[in-house]
Amino acid sequence: MRYIDFRSDTVTQPTPEMRAAMAAADVGDDVYQDDPTTNQLEALAARMLGKEKALFISSGTMGNQLAIMGMTRKGDEIIVSADSHIVTHEAGATALLSGANLCALHFENGMPDAAAIERAIRTENVHHPDTTLISYENALANGRVVPAARMAEIYEVGQRRHIPVHVDGARLFNAATALGVPVTELTRYCDTVTCCLSKGLCAPVGAVLAGPADFIDRSRRNRKILGGGMRQTGILAAAGIIALEKMTQRLQIDHDNAKYLAHRLNEIEYITCDEAAVEINMVFCTIDQPEEKLAALPARLLEKGIRIGGYEGGPMRFLTNNDVGPEEIDRLVEAIRESF
Repeated sequence: MRYIDFRSDTVTQPTPEMRAAMAAADVGDDVYQDDPTTNQLEALAARMLGKEKALFISSGTMGNQLAIMGMTRKGDEIIVSADSHIVTHEAGATALLSGANLCALHFENGMPDAAAIERAIRTENVHHPDTTLISYENALANGRVVPAARMAEIYEVGQRRHIPVHVDGARLFNAATALGVPVTELTRYCDTVTCCLSKGLCAPVGAVLAGPADFIDRSRRNRKILGGGMRQTGILAAAGIIALEKMTQRLQIDHDNAKYLAHRLNEIEYITCDEAAVEINMVFCTIDQPEEKLAALPARLLEKGIRIGGYEGGPMRFLTNNDVGPEEIDRLVEAIRESF
C-alpha cells in the first residue's frame, strides 16, 4: 500500500529523473576526491550558495556538527535558539563531538534577535566560556522565515565581535522562495551554511555544507573522522544535482499547497490554524478534541492510508511536499473529519 505522507518533507521519493541519473552516474572514489559527479555537485552548491567551496555530506545534522567542530574549541560557547535543531534533535552531538557549551536563547516566535544575541556574547572573562560561534536556522522549525534584513543585523554583530555565523539552512531554499529573493541574498549574511537535499528537494540522501575554502578543507577531514568518507558518492550526488538545479524551482507549489491545507483545516469547526503563519510548506494547527482522541488520530489515519506525525501535547504539524497535492490534502481533511 502506498501511503499519503504528511509527517515531513524528508519522506519525499526521488523523482524518476533522479533514479535514472543515479543509475547512470559517473563515479570515482570521493575520499580521493576523484568522483566526478560529487565534484560537480560540490561546485554547483558552492556557486548557488555563494561560497568558496562546498562539501557533500550525509545529513544536515552532520553539516551542523562539522560547522561546530570547525569553528570552536573544547569549552567554547555557541549561541543558538532554544528551539533549534542543534539543541533539540541532534542527540547531544555538540557536547559529544566538540565539547562545546550551548547558550540557548528563547526568542519570540523563534525569530532570532540581534540585540539579544549580542547581549549573550561572553568573552575575556576567566569565569565564562568564550563565545566563538553564532548559529540559527532559516527557515525556522516553526515554519517561519528569517528576513534578509534580520540576517544582516545578526551578521553585523558577528562581524563586529569577530564571531562567525553559521546558518542551519535545512530549508534555506524554501526561505528564499518565500521571501522572493535569490538564495545568495540570504547566504551573504553568514560565514557557513548547511542545506539539505533530502527534504523538499527530493534527493534520497544528503546535504551540503558551504563556506570558506580553508573551513571546508578542515571539514573534509572532520567528515572522515565521523565516518563520512562514503567512496562512490556520485550515485547519490547525481540526485543532488537535480535537486539543486530543478527541484529548488518548484518549492512555491509546496508553499501554495500548504496554504490550501491550512484553509481546508480551518473549515473544520474544532480546528484552528493560523493561515498567516504558513510561510513555507509547514502547517501547524490545534485540534479541540480530548487528549485520548488526539493521541489515537495517527493510528486511525494510518488505517485510511495516511501518515501524520504523532501528537506530542501541542499543535499538530503537517508538511506538504512533492508527493502531496490538493487531492491528497482533500483526502486528509475528510479523513480527519471522519476520525472524530
